Amino acid sequence: MQYECFSLTLQRRNGYLNIDKTTFDNMDIRLIETILNDQKEELQHLMKQSFCRRREEDLIDLDSSMAQVVIGVRRSGKSTLCLNALKYSGVKFAYVNFDDENMSDIKAVDLNTILEVLYKIYGDFQHLFIDEVQNIDEWYLFVNRLLRRGMHVIITGSNAKLLSGELATHLTGRYMPIELYPFSFSEYCELNNVETGVRSTKGTAFVRVAFDEYLHNGGFPEISKTKNHTTYITTLVNSILERDIRQRFKMRYANTFFSMAMHLLNILPALTVTSTLSKLFGIKSDHTTENYIGYLKQAYLLVELQKFSPKSRLRIHDIKCYPIDVALMNKRPNAFAGENMGWRLECVVFIELLRRYGKEQKDIYYYLDQSNEVDFIVCQGNMPLKAYQVSFDISNPKTRQRELAGLNAVAKKLQCSELWLITDHECEEVVLPCGSIAHIVPAYEWLLEIQ
Repeated sequence: MQYECFSLTLQRRNGYLNIDKTTFDNMDIRLIETILNDQKEELQHLMKQSFCRRREEDLIDLDSSMAQVVIGVRRSGKSTLCLNALKYSGVKFAYVNFDDENMSDIKAVDLNTILEVLYKIYGDFQHLFIDEVQNIDEWYLFVNRLLRRGMHVIITGSNAKLLSGELATHLTGRYMPIELYPFSFSEYCELNNVETGVRSTKGTAFVRVAFDEYLHNGGFPEISKTKNHTTYITTLVNSILERDIRQRFKMRYANTFFSMAMHLLNILPALTVTSTLSKLFGIKSDHTTENYIGYLKQAYLLVELQKFSPKSRLRIHDIKCYPIDVALMNKRPNAFAGENMGWRLECVVFIELLRRYGKEQKDIYYYLDQSNEVDFIVCQGNMPLKAYQVSFDISNPKTRQRELAGLNAVAKKLQCSELWLITDHECEEVVLPCGSIAHIVPAYEWLLEIQ
């Protein structure tokens, strides 16, 4: 629909007074109707399919007066999670997806027209599912208005800034955040029809095969159905870098940023030292480098891990970063992570800890002193609860001793009561010099534990 906006500038041309006018566009209501009808057809097709149930579905409260906000990396299954929750609840709902290329010209001024068209297509409804809401500027004004009117709103987003900044600022106290990661190993097994409850030799062998695949391929839901994993992950990463970061933040030196992003994915997990990265990529300001790393975190390509300290000011130094999924480590051209199974297992364990303890508001750190290092400490406030070492292969006596020594140190110094050493296949219990017991467990068994 085109409107004419008349300026106040009067000009005399050929003896006549002329009004100088400019025009502005907002989307035609018929075009919006066509797009939303197409989306409804896609929705109806999806609703007929059966999807793997995710544990985060239980966190969605469809009766709440607060917006339910599911946030996570692109292609992690946010939309299907919400559709599953809506489908099995039986509520009537409407749907709009702003990650549709046909919606690229949508502005905040169009949102009320979209609502009008949704009522026309779906009839009366009290639940509205909005996919990839971050693509619309000032979306929060629209959502706030819906919440004030008693609408139950379910939102997905692919940018952590929604949680850290925009939601806290604009939906103060009126939202429930739910973070979603790519598939866990148990979900991966369910997706691929791997029986996990059978403890026979055959059953264990099949689980181990699935675990080896998971350790290489990662947990993006669609990757199991894709023949060319490298093409899939490359396209996904490029889309995130371009659409969720470069366009959103209007970056001037995109090539430098892209190169740094690929370098970080090649070397993770690792400490991210801004001064070193600035020098390597010729970035004049460490502040710019910090922004670049922050953008990667906001887009959920990277996840940070702070060093444990009872002092808050010391936790912001020596930060480690991990990829959100092990597929990002090697399913790209010129990737260097390769077959480093220790790195891959460490990443899998960290993301699983985030799944298990993030929803319980527990914090995760790594521990490092002059003599010992422990991969992960789970804390409630300043109180350490559990310690985890991760080592793919502890057949070397020096490796085994090093990993157990770290657990012994945190047991003594931090009075940490639960101690775990997660490996590829070894299983035993070891009494440490401090008297505490360290549980050595195969990763595939630990990952399948019911939480």
